[in-house]
Amino acid sequence: QVQLVESGGGLVQAGGSLRLSCACSGGTFSVYHMGWFRRAPGKERELVSAITWTDGKPYYVDSVKGRFTISRDNVKNTAYLQMNSLTPEDAGVYYCNAVVWPCGANSKGTFGSWGQGTQVTVST
Repeated sequence: QVQLVESGGGLVQAGGSLRLSCACSGGTFSVYHMGWFRRAPGKERELVSAITWTDGKPYYVDSVKGRFTISRDNVKNTAYLQMNSLTPEDAGVYYCNAVVWPCGANSKGTFGSWGQGTQVTVST
């Protein structure tokens, strides 16, 4: 069974940066397209970014384009999300999961389970 462990969240001032990590075990990480999801308070979980396993092609939801960068290390079985110029609208719990490609904001995670997520809080 695949296990996902997200980390790197925290409290940051608006305009600041965070780098999230997602460690994957129990599966063949290198063959999954991986995504980062965000659950903001009072909202449904949405896909904010994803990356293919084949050529590292990224997807970003419009609200994070130019500010977030997704990457992956298939040797370390880890996906990353570099988040810059953070705003309060970026706050929420961030999760990673596999996705089907092509993907969009309404895409769902394809692993049967989720990690605990990592909390991102942005203060003004």
